[in-house]
Amino acid sequence: MRQDAVTLQRFYASPLGNAAARILSAKLVDLWDEANNLSVLGLGYAIPVLDAFGDQPGRSVAAVPFDHGPVRWDPSGRGNATVSVGDLRLPFPDGQFDRVIVLHGLEETGDPRAYLREIWRVMAPEGRIVLAVSNRAGLWSRATRTPFGQGRPWSRSQLMNLLSIGLFQVTASASALYMPPVSARLVTAAAEGWDAIGRIITPGLGGVVLVEAVKRLYAEPGGGAVAPVAERVRIAKPAATSRREKH
Repeated sequence: MRQDAVTLQRFYASPLGNAAARILSAKLVDLWDEANNLSVLGLGYAIPVLDAFGDQPGRSVAAVPFDHGPVRWDPSGRGNATVSVGDLRLPFPDGQFDRVIVLHGLEETGDPRAYLREIWRVMAPEGRIVLAVSNRAGLWSRATRTPFGQGRPWSRSQLMNLLSIGLFQVTASASALYMPPVSARLVTAAAEGWDAIGRIITPGLGGVVLVEAVKRLYAEPGGGAVAPVAERVRIAKPAATSRREKH
């Protein structure tokens, strides 16, 4: 059963939710750098991070599942919209979006492969997707009073395997939300500091795993590329995956 929109909105209006959105938005900017005049689609409940690139995108669409109920979004950029959708049939033509962000979507879908296949359909060739999913090894997946403690959590390797099967080439990955999931000012005000320390001390225990991949039109022999763990990513050509030091 999906979380309702009121619960999600209430969480992201809280200091803890605001800190989480701030950290995840920064990770998206690290991964994509910019989104000038691109079409961006947010799936699941990606509204808290859709403004990460300001008014750079030519179009930003928040596609929220029917099960969430009515959703309020006050987009500031041009060409923005909110639509209600089903998991396995998106009301968009083939090849529509250059960038896709999935937040609070994969954990609660009943058929992850079919869900990803439909996302692949609406993405442009060489389009990029970021799956931001609760880390099954992190504390946040156990925090049932937050949206990250709902549904099925994933590991980095599971996400990479799912994307490879779905005709995506994995290009980068990162972790986020190392702060404990508690609404204490000492935690929320220093969210960036918690993440900086957590990446050094407990690199595999971030509350959220983010994996970036590029849409491919055919399956490459041997599956997808290995995802480098990256805190700041610059990929000039999506087809070329560079080696990065894991940390």
